[in-house]
Amino acid sequence: MLTTSSFLTLLLFGCLTGVTTVLFGFGGGFVTVPVVYGFLGATAHGDGDGAMHVAVATSTAVMLVNAAWATVAQHRAGRLRREYLWPLAGYVLLGAALGSLVATRISDTLLNALFAVYLLVTIADSVLRKGFLAVTGDGAPRPLGRITTTLGGAGIGTVAASLGVGGSVMTVPLLRRRGLPMATATALANPLSVPVALAGSVVYALAPAAQAHTGRLGYVDLGAGAALLCGSLPAIAVVKRLGGRVPDRLHSAAYVALLVPVLIVMLVTRSGT
Repeated sequence: MLTTSSFLTLLLFGCLTGVTTVLFGFGGGFVTVPVVYGFLGATAHGDGDGAMHVAVATSTAVMLVNAAWATVAQHRAGRLRREYLWPLAGYVLLGAALGSLVATRISDTLLNALFAVYLLVTIADSVLRKGFLAVTGDGAPRPLGRITTTLGGAGIGTVAASLGVGGSVMTVPLLRRRGLPMATATALANPLSVPVALAGSVVYALAPAAQAHTGRLGYVDLGAGAALLCGSLPAIAVVKRLGGRVPDRLHSAAYVALLVPVLIVMLVTRSGT
């Protein structure tokens, strides 16, 4: 049972999750994983075993709702482009099913370390490699190639589902380097996160390795997830009006900047366990 202070804390971070879902296409993963992981370690909900798995699973379930809700909003705003969604989304779904199964079979410590490494590589790639902070070339959008769609899509789904991050940190740079504006790339990240979240939620909820625990469905912490959604869904409804209004260069820089404190929080919470 969540205490009032725990609920309010998760509600607050849920609001931040909603903001990042609309502006950056995160779906909430990069916020909810460290938040739920820290929450489990600081309360009676943290039994010291499987906390990272619960954090990833809960993040995935929250992401499913957030990404679906944001997808509807982005569709109504006319920011989605079908040629960049299909068949890429199908291969992402296949990879996500595999990634979720893999995650349930690796240790909590390794999963935590992989999450931190993933963040570090993403930050370095976005800053050091051209094409993300500013669109290069003539700025005309380019289509996705067959290999990128198939192998790339499957790889995105595998990594994203295993870490509970939705894949936006791979799909946004991918689409960005195809010449798409940041607002369009982040909008497309929402529907591309839905298959990741769907496959992951089913696998984590039904995982046979998950220990029976009051208030959990498999690895998914229902109380923490509900509190986060109470904050994220209203935030999505409000922030969706800002889509396309943030200057492109500022938007891409903010995307990378947000990942830095998330990495720091994850390292701090890991060292404290």
